[in-house]
Amino acid sequence: MGNTHTPASAALGVEEVLRMLEGRWKLIILFHLFDGKVQRYSDLEKLIPGISQKMLAQQLRQLEADGLVSRKLYPQVPPKVEYRLTEWGQALCPALDAILKWAEQREALLAKGRFLTPTR
Repeated sequence: MGNTHTPASAALGVEEVLRMLEGRWKLIILFHLFDGKVQRYSDLEKLIPGISQKMLAQQLRQLEADGLVSRKLYPQVPPKVEYRLTEWGQALCPALDAILKWAEQREALLAKGRFLTPTR
């Protein structure tokens, strides 16, 4: 199922994935599309305050080009465009859930007044 990686090949794989996810808005967009949700462009604009139309369009195009998001255009006036995660994009959900849980652990440590220090 999984490949055996060397530290160098693992770093290259992670670097490639991080390139796909980099950007201020991509992870937020992905979270709004999880659980098979279909969102219209205008809905994503409303759900993500602070994102410009240009940036939303750019980030969605990049996510689509990387195979994480699919776009469906309905030929009507005004145009109706829907976005959803591809099967591969949906497979990212457990990894992002793990990141969210990891972030919650940090918040819990900070709330307890524990400083985050390196372990050896």
